Amino acid sequence: MALLSWLGHVISTSSSVLILFLFQFHLARAQPSNSTAPAVPAVIAFGDSIVDPGNNNVLLTIVKSNFPPYGRDFAGHVPTGRFSNGKISADFIASMLGVKELLPAYHGTNLGLKDLATGVSFASAGTGYDPLTSAVTLVTPMWKQLEFFKEYKRTLTGNLGEKKLTRLLSGSLFIVCAGSNDVVAYFSNPMQQLSHGISSYAEFLIQSASRFLQDLVGLGARKVGVVGIPPVGCMPSQRIVGGGLSGDCAADRNQLARTYNAKLNVELQRLNSNLQGSKLFYVDVYSIFLDFIQCPWKYGFEVSKLGCCGTGTVEVAELCNVLSTTCRNASEYVFWDSYHPTQRANELLIEMLIQKYANFIK
Repeated sequence: MALLSWLGHVISTSSSVLILFLFQFHLARAQPSNSTAPAVPAVIAFGDSIVDPGNNNVLLTIVKSNFPPYGRDFAGHVPTGRFSNGKISADFIASMLGVKELLPAYHGTNLGLKDLATGVSFASAGTGYDPLTSAVTLVTPMWKQLEFFKEYKRTLTGNLGEKKLTRLLSGSLFIVCAGSNDVVAYFSNPMQQLSHGISSYAEFLIQSASRFLQDLVGLGARKVGVVGIPPVGCMPSQRIVGGGLSGDCAADRNQLARTYNAKLNVELQRLNSNLQGSKLFYVDVYSIFLDFIQCPWKYGFEVSKLGCCGTGTVEVAELCNVLSTTCRNASEYVFWDSYHPTQRANELLIEMLIQKYANFIK
């Protein structure tokens, strides 16, 4: 009887331990882990409005979006200067890689050491590789963004030391996203078209982009995702000005984008063979975004030829303001205004790109 009593006690105790273990295991799985290391230590962005979180807020330019209805679906419904109803691509890159929820603008924000060290965006909406593109709209040209990056490096060197900063930059993901505004500017300027054919102008942009990338690598970047140009001709605004009475995609804009993208891919391979220790990779957004537009139902969108703001055809920046009506549910639209994607389109695009280019990001 004593033996049976002892065995019963052991079984009862073991069951309690097992139940406690399973309960603790369930709790551990149910709660998010804070110990997961980010895929990269920092994300640093250069370029145009696709990755500009509000740097233009402090510039004397009309290319701004720090007013309603921009930011309508952002946290707190705050217009931050992001050209979207909510988050932009740069934010989703940072959050999906586990770095931080939002990628802040370098200008106009009071950033502490932690925010600086985990990355910022130097991008300026309206800029391009062609100096004329940024000169017309009074935004920050690409070369000037590199000057601000040098300033950023000096600040971090003083706080982290040169060795730590070198390690930080070598492991960080750099994003360079420009060229769309150059396409629009080219077809808005008859003199440009007279002096350059499509192939010639694409080559001019490649030379400018290549100089920028070589300078960036010289400043410590080692892992650089270089974003190609999307199908600019299918943006609502370009359908209106270049798509004819039927409002089709403007074929000449898309031709320039494709020509540039093909040349960019070749140039990045050349640079990789010459810039030892660097990893520059071409990021194809053209094919994904074209599929969003041509087959929106595949991705849960309902409208892909018009923007959510106003008539959806020409409204952008000041034209898309508090006086303009907006659609009820922006997530059903590919475009927020006549030029920029909605938060949902940005999110889906970055999900697909991170999956596609995971090996380059590591």
